Amino acid sequence: MEKTIVVDGKQVRLKSTGGTPKRYKAQFGKDYFSELMKLYPLMNVDMNDLDNMDFSLLDMDVFYNFTYVLAKTADPTIPDSITWLDTFDEFPIYEIIPEIQDMLMASMQSKKKM
Repeated sequence: MEKTIVVDGKQVRLKSTGGTPKRYKAQFGKDYFSELMKLYPLMNVDMNDLDNMDFSLLDMDVFYNFTYVLAKTADPTIPDSITWLDTFDEFPIYEIIPEIQDMLMASMQSKKKM
């Protein structure tokens, strides 16, 4: 799955492939699917009603890491994650989360019946 989003006025290509989970583990030393399951309780959060949200569930690094790996999969020439994030004046992760949500969930679903 591939899509382009706009971050800080720049177009950012994101791509998820069969190799994305391995790339995540190689980059961050953590299992892609274990990290994804940590986010599952947050997937149905109404971003307009944050008053009722349990912020103890949040680890924002996980969102940054997923976004970076999807971008790195789309463009292998981008630099390390911190250098890449430094190229943006703003990185509105709360606006980016809905953009990557479908890509993350698609990595856990099959298109074919097994």
